[in-house]
Amino acid sequence: MPELPEVETTLRGIKPHVVGQTISRVVLRHSRLRWPIPKDLNQRLAGLKIEALSRRAKYLLMQVAGGHLLIHMGMSGSLRICASDTAIGKHDHVDIVLGNGQLLRYTDPRRFGAILWLSGPPEEHDLLAHLGPEPLSADFDGERLFQCSRKRKVPLKSFIMDNKVVVGVGNIYANEALFMAGINPQREAGSISRKRYLMLANCIQQVLREAISQGGTTLRDFVGGDGKPGYFKQSLKVYGRGGESCDRCGRILDEVRLGQRNTVFCRRCQS
Repeated sequence: MPELPEVETTLRGIKPHVVGQTISRVVLRHSRLRWPIPKDLNQRLAGLKIEALSRRAKYLLMQVAGGHLLIHMGMSGSLRICASDTAIGKHDHVDIVLGNGQLLRYTDPRRFGAILWLSGPPEEHDLLAHLGPEPLSADFDGERLFQCSRKRKVPLKSFIMDNKVVVGVGNIYANEALFMAGINPQREAGSISRKRYLMLANCIQQVLREAISQGGTTLRDFVGGDGKPGYFKQSLKVYGRGGESCDRCGRILDEVRLGQRNTVFCRRCQS
């Protein structure tokens, strides 16, 4: 699933091509995603200028006069800039045709993504209203993690993946940040000291920044907005490496299930 760095990579890739452009028309081939795409999307958007493009957690928000288009790429979706004569693939469900002759194409083999029209303030929508702070913003730090974790008995990895605590720390980057911080993901969130939470917050930010700088992680069929894959997978220390040797100490990495997610860690380096 595309996580925060992949969505941020997509945003940075497509934003220069779409902001300020007028939408000529919307071509809707398949409307059934996680929720149905509004069938009048062409009538709503045709002729409007794209005023801004931003990200909140794993959601992209396209601002036009009168509202926002909320886009989520689900398990396997992607958004990319294409020439108008680009061949149409089996899973190319939506084209937003721009006045400059290019188009923004939404592709989603599994159809678990979403394209919704928001007429009100985005921050009040049910999907966004209860989200925690962005991990790379000034609103997030180790002190917040420490305070939110008091008396929490959930595993630490599940805690930092809770979008009400902080958004965008998905499975890949939770594994990597906990390894970098040297903390066992199975420990209860409430048992971690303030000092270690300060370190963990810094590690979360460092891992996410590195992933964004490398274009995200290539998993299955993710590509960025320019159609190019991400390369952070080459830097992964634990995720996807269960049964292999730890890069630090040589011990075989353990793999367990936490919150229905594969979790890989080193029992020697993470305590």
